[in-house]
Amino acid sequence: MDQTGVTAQTPKSPWGSVAPAAPSCSLADVMSEQLAKQLDDENNKFPTPDPAADLLLTDEASETTSDLMLAQMLQMQFDREFDDQLRREEKKFNGDSKVSISFENYRMVHPYEDSDSSEDEVDWQDTKHDPYKADKPQTTPRRGFTGKGKNITTKHDEVMCGRKNTSRMDNFAPEVHVGDGLGMDLKLSNQVFNSLKQHCHSEQRRSARLHEKKEHSTAEQAVDPRTRLLMYKMVNAGVLENINGCISTGKESVVFHANGGSLEEQPVPDEVVLKVFKTTLNEFKNRDRYIKDDYRFIDRFSKLNPRKVIRLWAEKEMHNLCRMNKAGIPCPEVVLLKKHILVMSFIGKDHVPAPKLKDVTLSSEDMKNAFYQVLNMMQLLYQECNLVHADLSEYNMLWHEGKVWLIDVSQSVEPTHPHGLEFLFRDCRNVSTVSTV
Repeated sequence: MDQTGVTAQTPKSPWGSVAPAAPSCSLADVMSEQLAKQLDDENNKFPTPDPAADLLLTDEASETTSDLMLAQMLQMQFDREFDDQLRREEKKFNGDSKVSISFENYRMVHPYEDSDSSEDEVDWQDTKHDPYKADKPQTTPRRGFTGKGKNITTKHDEVMCGRKNTSRMDNFAPEVHVGDGLGMDLKLSNQVFNSLKQHCHSEQRRSARLHEKKEHSTAEQAVDPRTRLLMYKMVNAGVLENINGCISTGKESVVFHANGGSLEEQPVPDEVVLKVFKTTLNEFKNRDRYIKDDYRFIDRFSKLNPRKVIRLWAEKEMHNLCRMNKAGIPCPEVVLLKKHILVMSFIGKDHVPAPKLKDVTLSSEDMKNAFYQVLNMMQLLYQECNLVHADLSEYNMLWHEGKVWLIDVSQSVEPTHPHGLEFLFRDCRNVSTVSTV
């Protein structure tokens, strides 16, 4: 009790009641033999701890003291359970099927996890033996048979030929799906194998023809890759500024409008046309009638190569236009010839081509002037140019600036041509028929 009369109390511990302190003893009591014997008897009452168990307890205590180690151990246990469940699902899914599906890609693999798989579980890709590789057929000796007497086997044996034909299917083209035949003793007869082989070759030839036709044909309002490349080269070389689009299509060519660039040899008009001759002969199959008997190209004509025929056709129109320009006949001027692409001056104005004589409506006076202009052009064409148009009609004549312009002269021939006079008579009849109408 203090001076104020209040009794002092010991504060309570937040950890609970405090155990009473052991009574103190003197050093003499600690060193006495009686106390030592008493302590020895108390220790003998408890079993001696196993050192191995003690070590195990120590290791477990050390492992569980780290939160990271504890989380890894729990994750490993969860992954093992997941893998076991995955194996059961895989076994249930495959069943007794010869073709099995593996779920190994979905397994949980940890870098610290020791692999508990047996040595027999080895992926076949890691071995030298590939079960999907076709076995080589057994070769027969040079004499053509094996065995003796009743056990003789010739190279014509049905079973041996069937297995050999099955293995030879691997030599088919890659696009032919023949399967692997794993675990199946397949035997193909000679008749079946020959039919499959013939079908494979036929499909390859058909595919090649379709690819060739797609890559090397110039369809309506479209060009093949080779022609497109030539057009791009003209733009890159500065001959053309740009190519605007298609303005006309016919049985022999496709005509594109373009803006002219520049050439070192001669000036290029502001507006030009690209006449791309079609590389297919489906619409104009009788071209050889106009070119094979022309003495200018008779040595270079090749009926077996359509592309060479098209180039000769474009070159022929270029030469005919040059003759007509020298004679003063209104026609397009040649700018450049590149294989089967002919660049000419544009007949029209501001991207609008001149109308054909068939589509234009003329007065009686203009119609009369147009008729006499055509007669004069036919006379100049025959006398000065030594040519016959061979396809003169209202479809191949344009009306521009009060004049008639001739186009499409690729089929024009000289009067000495075997059919020259026949073509001239047909032109005269077409012109007279149009004038009467």
